[in-house]
Order: sequence, then structure tokens, then C-alpha cells
Amino acid sequence: MKSKIILFFTILICFLLQCTVLNALSVADITPNLMLILCISMGLMRGKRSGLFVGFFSGILIDLFYGSLPGFYALIYMYIGYLAGFFYKIYYDNRIKVPLILVAAGDAMYCLAVYVFQFMLRGRTSFFYYLGRIMIPEILVTVVLTILVYRLFYQL
Repeated sequence: MKSKIILFFTILICFLLQCTVLNALSVADITPNLMLILCISMGLMRGKRSGLFVGFFSGILIDLFYGSLPGFYALIYMYIGYLAGFFYKIYYDNRIKVPLILVAAGDAMYCLAVYVFQFMLRGRTSFFYYLGRIMIPEILVTVVLTILVYRLFYQL
């Protein structure tokens, strides 16, 4: 019970940090995705079920405050957290390579899903512009932030 309460407040704090501090520090409208780092970290450290629930509640928070399509971000984060949970058995706590690769892959999946369902379906089909201006910079910034905050999530 205590760990679930701590996890709830961790989700809330990450959401607040992502929406305030990291948003204020954004360069060229590129902000790191702290909620995605949390979902992948919890899936990797605690398994599929934990990744699924952290992803769902993280996505619901984003849907409530910023989403135009209800449940869209909850579904994306939930799938990414669940998929990260598949690597639970091969997780090594002192190595950061696996989390970095998973965060980069998860952020690429997140960006592709957002592009397909929020831009391409509206007729904005300039994929290479989106790839160069939004996807790659966001993935790089999120991976750099993962290096900084991963040890904090490991201690939870």
C-alpha cells in the first residue's frame, strides 16, 4: 500500500514538473517527456502490470489537461509501459544502456502515434518535417533527461 501511494505521488510530481518546469525550459517547443521516462522505468523495474498502470494514470492526467481526444494518451502510455515490462527479466540495475534504448524506442513509438493520429489524419502529411523538427530532437532530449533522472526512479 505504501509503495502505491509513493507511486501515485511520483506520477503527480512528474506530471507537474513536465507541465511547468520542463515546459518553461523548452527550446524550440521541444520538451523532454518525463511521464514516458517514468512509465518505461516502472515497467522495466517492476514488470508489465506496473508499467501498464503507471502508463494509464500518466496518460489520463495528460488527457484531462491537454488531450483533445479522450483516452488517447492513456492508451499510448499504457502500451509503452506494458511493452517495457517485457524487459523486466533482463533488467540489470547497474547498467543504463537498456533503459536508454527503451526510452528512445518508446519515445519514437509515442511520436509516431501522435503523428499518425493527430497530424496525418488531419491532412498534415509532411512526415520528414515532423521527423526532423519534432521527433528526433524530442527523443534526444528525453534520452538526456533519462540519464539524469533514472537513478532517482530506481530508488523508489
